[in-house]
This record gives sequence, C-alpha cells and structure tokens, in this order.
Amino acid sequence: MAQETAANASTGLDLSKYDEEQVRLMSEQCIVIDNDDKAISAASKKTCHLMTNINQGLLHRAFSVFLFNSNNQLLLQQRATEKITFPEHYTNTCCSHPLATPLELEEQGQLGVRRAAQRKLMHELGIKPEQVPFEKFEYLTRIHYVAPSDGLWGEHEIDYILFIKADVDLEINQNEVKSVKWVSMQEMKDIVENAEQTGTKLTPWFSLIDQSFLYKWWAQIDDLESLKDHETIHRLL
Repeated sequence: MAQETAANASTGLDLSKYDEEQVRLMSEQCIVIDNDDKAISAASKKTCHLMTNINQGLLHRAFSVFLFNSNNQLLLQQRATEKITFPEHYTNTCCSHPLATPLELEEQGQLGVRRAAQRKLMHELGIKPEQVPFEKFEYLTRIHYVAPSDGLWGEHEIDYILFIKADVDLEINQNEVKSVKWVSMQEMKDIVENAEQTGTKLTPWFSLIDQSFLYKWWAQIDDLESLKDHETIHRLL
C-alpha cells in the first residue's frame, strides 16, 4: 500500500535542527484518509508532512477555523518562527489536524473535528473551550489541496472549513503564534492585494480559501446556512 511505503520513508530523519517542542508535536498521530475522506489508518505528523510521502499520495484530515468577533472582524495569526512548516506565514485563526483518537475520529456531526478545533484554539491562542462551544462552529465545506513548504516538508490535506463568531480572550502561545491581528473584510483584501509589495507571506490553504470562498462567506457571516456544502470535496489542486 502507498501508506505503508510512505510510513517507511519517514524513518531516520534528523530533526535536531528544529525547535524541541515542535519536534515533539511531530509524533502526534494524524488521521490518514483516502481521496473521499474515509479514515483508513494513522500516521505521525512527521510522516504526513514529508514531501517524499506526499508525492506518493499520502493524504490526511485537517481543519481550518475562521473566528470572527461581534464586529465581524476576522482573527488572523502569524505562525511562529519555530514552526516546521510555513514559519512566519499569515493564516486564518487556527489550522491543524484532528488526531487518530476515539474522540477526534468521531464523524457524526463533525464532532471529532470540532473537538480538535477546541483543543487547538486553546493550545495556540489560549481560547477557553466554553468561549467556543461545539454548537457554535459552522461547518461549511471541505477543500482538498497539496502544497510544498520547502524541499522537505509540505501539506496534502482534506481540510474542514469551520466558521465561528465569538468574542474571546486570548493568551498567545508564542511557540505556535508569532502575532495576531483582527481585520475587517476590506483590510483583509488590502493585505492580500499588497502581499508581494509588503513581503507578507500567506499559507497556501489560506490563499486558496481567500481566492475561492472567503468573501462570499464573510458577507453572510450571520446567515451561513444556504452556503453550506457538506457533500462536495472541493479539489483545489
């Protein structure tokens, strides 16, 4: 199987040049899926993010949270310098992976993904779970994309898009997040338009969502029901 070959290809990699905490997180077990988002096995975060494995088709499940405040501003984060993939890139509020555990594998009502979103919002931004309850996450759709970070690492994910509107308290984990900012829709458009001129780097999944979906969703932030598409996996490849 391609997954078995991919897992074998990741052994023996020297991670000593990377941040100790980020290396520790590379042992977390991601959910390996097929092209239709069916869970088929588990593999370490390290295995899932090596381009040698991605090039053989290894695919895992992910999520992207877009958190808005009561003024309809989006919380952006700049990924920490210590991050192994896409360091110092700006991205949506929180991007990560549900883990291959019973709680985060649960698919009914996307409960596993919602639990993972709560967990990572707390880990990265210090947002307490009670401020972002499960039922407040609006699951919109899924995107399938692939993107290299450098010659060694990259992403190949089916990414669940979650919107949530909440006023939250932040306590930034500097090992995960370098900076944050709240932006209006126009400010977001200006950041994207001027990114090359200002040297602002955006994560590839965020750029794809920005180009394809973000502003129509944002414009209907208080009435998203008609925009939800739970059947389609958008292949942005």
